[in-house]
Amino acid sequence: MMAGAGRGSASPVATEIVRNGLIAITEEMKSNLMRTAYSMIIYEAQDFTVGLFDPAGNTVSIGIGLPMFTRGMSDVVKAMIAHYGAADSPERMEPGDVLITNDAYLTGSHLNHITLVVPIFDQGALCGFSVCMAHWQDIGGALNIVSRDIFSEGLQVPILKIHRAGALNRDLMAVIRMNVRIPERAMGDLNAQVAAVKSGARRYLELVGRYGRDVVLDAIAAIMDRSEALARERVRSIPDGVYLAESYMDDDAVDLGKRVPIKVKVIIAGDAMTVDLSEVALQVKGFYNSGEAAGRACCQVAFKCLTSPTELPINEGSFRALNVILPKGTVVSAVKPAPMQRWMTYPMTVVDTIIKALAPAIPERVIAGHHADLMTVFLNGRHPSDGKLFLLPGGLTGGGWGAKACEDGMSATICINDGDTHNSPVEQIEAKYPVVVERYALREDSGGAGHWQGGLGTERVVRAASEFNFNTQVERVYCRPWGLFGGHPGSGNQVVVRTNDAVEVRLTGGKVQGRVLRAGEAYILRSGGGGGYGSPLDRPIEPVQRDLDEGYITKERALGCYGVVIEPKTGRIDPDRTAARRSDLRARGGLIAQRDNEDAGALEATIAEAPAGRFFTDGLMFPLRCC
Repeated sequence: MMAGAGRGSASPVATEIVRNGLIAITEEMKSNLMRTAYSMIIYEAQDFTVGLFDPAGNTVSIGIGLPMFTRGMSDVVKAMIAHYGAADSPERMEPGDVLITNDAYLTGSHLNHITLVVPIFDQGALCGFSVCMAHWQDIGGALNIVSRDIFSEGLQVPILKIHRAGALNRDLMAVIRMNVRIPERAMGDLNAQVAAVKSGARRYLELVGRYGRDVVLDAIAAIMDRSEALARERVRSIPDGVYLAESYMDDDAVDLGKRVPIKVKVIIAGDAMTVDLSEVALQVKGFYNSGEAAGRACCQVAFKCLTSPTELPINEGSFRALNVILPKGTVVSAVKPAPMQRWMTYPMTVVDTIIKALAPAIPERVIAGHHADLMTVFLNGRHPSDGKLFLLPGGLTGGGWGAKACEDGMSATICINDGDTHNSPVEQIEAKYPVVVERYALREDSGGAGHWQGGLGTERVVRAASEFNFNTQVERVYCRPWGLFGGHPGSGNQVVVRTNDAVEVRLTGGKVQGRVLRAGEAYILRSGGGGGYGSPLDRPIEPVQRDLDEGYITKERALGCYGVVIEPKTGRIDPDRTAARRSDLRARGGLIAQRDNEDAGALEATIAEAPAGRFFTDGLMFPLRCC
């Protein structure tokens, strides 16, 4: 039996039955949460993940919303096992418990991610855990600022029991209610999470009851061993060596214009891959840090994409061939009290950079850089219909993904950090909030030119129907998505405000905090495109003509980047003259460079600072309750 193998052998039939049962359980958990959650960011955008874990806290099956949650969920379960100690501990876990935390340095993410865990017992023996991590739209803390430490970002909940042996912890519920701005929504999401983890525990026990605990645990061990074997086989297909890559983030929203380096080293030795993040930038002053779990999740996501992207269920065995070197105190292994509000931003570029490093070794399996930002906004104000506070987090906007060796990049797709999350529906946003979405369309010429073209970004124009505060923290405006093997970079992300005078103003790269938008003004988000793959001179003329016809590229792009010749009267590409022109361009060693429409000049200092919101900026509040 190979290293890391489990308890023993299980029959192939039992293993396959259990495998499909585990996938079905986590999919049901996912459906239950989406159908009962109160916040659109959960039930529409799918900003959550659910999963089952073995008695040691190892991942068994994941119902993906966010792939980056996989490491954090496992780390939380293991921390809870350590916290509550042995089975004879007076504070031990017991049937009926529901555990809770949002400790950012355990989850690796921000305080908005509440994690619930149900320990699963079969006849008194711990046999697994059911877990859900989901995004709450508000967890208290200051609005409209760039936070400088974790204490300004909201309520911190240590490892506690929200249900103890089936009884609700009303004191903890009261503390949570008093520290969030819209309690009914927070409580609705909490109850939805409780329902999801309890349903997962119930279905898991049904599986154990039907086939026996030993059979299920043996099957899980066999599933992990199979996943490990497949991953190691794929790693062996990569030439041994040390591979390096480097990229940059624009800045940390505090030291504007100061680039943040992302350096990675990937070592392939036989059937094992090591990702060394020792030279990733140290944790920053602004709120772009993430915890160690996120840093390790970056490596897992890249590894999974490169080795076994279709293997289900997602489980611990898939990652046994992966070693991660990650010292504490970097932007993806930050330590307290580093701010974490925008935790998700840097990890996705780490994923891209790991893949970039391996491009020389496995060119057929890698992808060029993608737009790598959620392109989210956070709006807050008073709704004109009833004067009540509204909070709009999210509004996820798709962008361009990089091209690869046999395919153009995907257009208008959410970034890799968020996996299965969705573009936000225009109708939902307009129905619930005082905004009018004037335009949500593909952004022409945004994909990097190449033999295979990068996917297109999008343009979203949203007009304010009443006054509100506008916040966005978009990255990779200046550090654009790179191309591979002669492919051009994609356009960078961009944020613009349109005033009532119809003047478009670009605002400090992509970072805007607390700017007041008045009725009639609009914000414009332009997501970047993906990088191209291969020389644009090698792109067949048929897809160039199609892109012209569809409006994906302009005539200037076709002429300047793809070296085509267009008949003035028909608007069609002339094959013979195009071949001659391309041959001439190759002989001269180049072609006209891709137009840079990003204007990476001086940053405009146009942030309109707004006063911090009252009450919730002042710290933790306790309800009146007897001690």
